[in-house]
Amino acid sequence: MNATLATDAVPFRNLRFGVKRVSVKDGATGTHYMAAEQPLQPYAERMTDRFRHWAQTSPDQTWVARRQMASSDGAPSDEWVRVSYGEAWGQARAIAQGLIDRGLSAERPVVILSENSIEHALLALACMVAGVPFVPTSPAYSLVSTDYDKLRHVLRTVTPGLVFASDAARYGKAIAATHDAAVEVVLVQGSVPGVASTAFADLAATVPTPAVEAAMDATGPDTIAKFLFTSGSTKLPKAVINTQRMWCANQQQMTQSMPVITEHPLVLVDWLPWNHTFGGNHNFGMVIYNGGTLYIDDGKPTPALIGETLRNLREVAPTVYFNVPTGFEAIANAMKEPTEEGRALRRNFLSRVKMFFYAGAALAQPVWDSLYESEESEIGERIVMTSGLGMTESGPFGLFVTSPNVKAGDLGVPTPGMEVKLVDTQGKTEVRYRGPNITPGYWRAPQETAEAFDEEGFFCSGDAVKWIDETDVHQGLKFDGRIAEDFKLATGTFVSVGPLRGKIIAAGAPYIQDVVLTGLNMKEVGAMVFPTQAVRRLSGLPADASFHDVLESAPVLAHFQHVVNDLARTATGSANRIARMCLLADPPTLDRGEITDKGSINQRAVLAHRADTVERLHDDSLHHILKPQA
Repeated sequence: MNATLATDAVPFRNLRFGVKRVSVKDGATGTHYMAAEQPLQPYAERMTDRFRHWAQTSPDQTWVARRQMASSDGAPSDEWVRVSYGEAWGQARAIAQGLIDRGLSAERPVVILSENSIEHALLALACMVAGVPFVPTSPAYSLVSTDYDKLRHVLRTVTPGLVFASDAARYGKAIAATHDAAVEVVLVQGSVPGVASTAFADLAATVPTPAVEAAMDATGPDTIAKFLFTSGSTKLPKAVINTQRMWCANQQQMTQSMPVITEHPLVLVDWLPWNHTFGGNHNFGMVIYNGGTLYIDDGKPTPALIGETLRNLREVAPTVYFNVPTGFEAIANAMKEPTEEGRALRRNFLSRVKMFFYAGAALAQPVWDSLYESEESEIGERIVMTSGLGMTESGPFGLFVTSPNVKAGDLGVPTPGMEVKLVDTQGKTEVRYRGPNITPGYWRAPQETAEAFDEEGFFCSGDAVKWIDETDVHQGLKFDGRIAEDFKLATGTFVSVGPLRGKIIAAGAPYIQDVVLTGLNMKEVGAMVFPTQAVRRLSGLPADASFHDVLESAPVLAHFQHVVNDLARTATGSANRIARMCLLADPPTLDRGEITDKGSINQRAVLAHRADTVERLHDDSLHHILKPQA
């Protein structure tokens, strides 16, 4: 299926969709099974097989590139440092020898504390060569957290034999607070007072022996490649076992669902963190499996760092592009700027990109429309915005859309080789997964592993779905929220949190960062809103005004009153009518578990830690409660 037509007669840039048809079978009452009709093609046994192939056939091609860090302030410079496939393969073999010499194993793996970097990439590759699992850990556990509880939990769970960090100046405090003297510390630069360490350059200078080839030959499809920790949105993070089979199968599934990644030389410009499955498995793995080039983006979709992302996209043109909704929003706004920088961004960024892909939250329609407007103006066609559904436990790629006419919440159909089970539960339909891309379980957590799978061996995702079109199963599924987040009002009416939350964010774009819904066992639904910093422009107050004062300003309150009124007019009942809203000046925090390391909201944690605010919102004692007005 090719993407050739858009609405309003504006064509889409050509994009082929790999899965066109699905089969659906009925099971027990309230249960259905769904699978792609296209079979999964043969795939590599190990990611190292794919890397070695590219090192032999394209040794001079750039594998990863990152801007050189300026020595004065640590900010990215103009110069790109590149490592080719041939160079990386040689360096990885040297590092692998060092890991073998240290006797590391699945029982004593390598924990990586720091963000995406060339050294991080080389160490990860070396671990796979040596058959030693690596554990990319959220940098926020070291840099944002103040109690290091989640970092301690990671270290207790995997019992590392080596801990790696890029910069002692930034990671030294966390290392000193959690260090076990029996665990070697490897640093790219600097040292930690009172903690013995090894320079990464010394590890990389190890001379490889035949033991490297023997170690790699000993690995196979069931070898553990890495442990990826879940975001810990409801409990402490769990270590998801990622085997070579799981990773390779999922990469083959991706190439069949998204043929675009094999039809042109693959170039990614990517900031998504490798400790998360989207950046670390999906994108990092995609580059290795398909012999692509990854430009590491040291930007992020935050006010302080988005400028670096925009600079990179003005210079390097990706062939496909992945981001979260806040990232696409920032890019859409920047492309609308009537400046030379805005024109350069449109010109380069849109020059050869074949597909956009968003995940992590709903993409607001105004952002979608703004992207289309810039694309039509610059290139005379639209870029297909795709999406899907997956999770750490599914590799992550699971569902993918089948049409260019994607709407917010559309997920699509199963990828080849993975079977989906649709089970009616608690008034919703849960999607469950079974296939070669599904994790065998959680490391050192047999009870949690047993609880995660049903009696037929399907992984229970906790995600709820609906049919996009009940008369055409080939269009696939759309998102219907997280079952665990939904709750009942005192009337017994269920509130479907996911769709309602997305509706509120879209109605308040671009001034709502996130929303937590309230009303469990109460008569009405409430909304606690975390506004974006963009509301400062609405307030008319000086730039140094406190955020609390900004949120209490008349223009800001008037805007959100308008949002509440509009939502009320389109509500169809008590379960989707926002009866009261408040604006929160204090952002969600990582230490309290209110946000995950990738920035998504943890509804349960926010409600628990802000129980007083919830109570006051519903008993009318909170200042500036916004209610619908006729």
